[in-house]
Amino acid sequence: MIQSLSEFKNGKILLVDKPWGWTSFDIVKKIKSHILSEKENLKIGHTGTLDPFATGLLIILTGKYTKKVNEIQNYKKVYTGIMKLGCETLSFDSETEENNYSSISHITPTLIKKISQKFLGEIDQYPPSFSALKIKGKRFYEYARKGIKIGLKSRRVKIYKFHILKIAIPYIKFFIECGKGTYIRSIAQDFGKALNSGAYILSLRREKIGNFSMNSSSIKLNVSKKFPCYLL
Repeated sequence: MIQSLSEFKNGKILLVDKPWGWTSFDIVKKIKSHILSEKENLKIGHTGTLDPFATGLLIILTGKYTKKVNEIQNYKKVYTGIMKLGCETLSFDSETEENNYSSISHITPTLIKKISQKFLGEIDQYPPSFSALKIKGKRFYEYARKGIKIGLKSRRVKIYKFHILKIAIPYIKFFIECGKGTYIRSIAQDFGKALNSGAYILSLRREKIGNFSMNSSSIKLNVSKKFPCYLL
């Protein structure tokens, strides 16, 4: 055990820098294995799924602090990432193969910045079919990976800030501050359509949740999986 079990039962907030390729549940299991022996029991959970192909801040709560899950899930979140224009993927990120290639010859930095302004405030979006949302007891991605189509309902989300940090067509580096339930992958999908082209998330990193930030991350996991690095 890295600390006494009673401390974790009383409640701790652990800030994890989630590596690429790991699910949020993988992180919970990893931390449990460090805290507990086989016969011990402890409530432990995370405050919001981070996609396997995204990195960055994941908040883990233990013991009595697991009651804070709903509170923390309502905090604003900040992401940085890179979109690729001119094509799409079924998962809206790099998990699946590129398809639906389209022209990007008409796209200019001026047009990109103009379109980004349309995504501010309250917007409606459809969650990706490759997501952890549940229907009939199964995750959306379980149906999607079997090629089963399910009816998706739109949801209203709020975007507080959307800045284009760098443009190197077909790549766009961006910054987003958003409210609960926002899918950045869906933002990319809709952004591509607004440009009369395609787009998907090439890389994504969660920087902040409320006042919790990557600068204060207390746990950085060492992993053997290759970390794809995309720089702009």
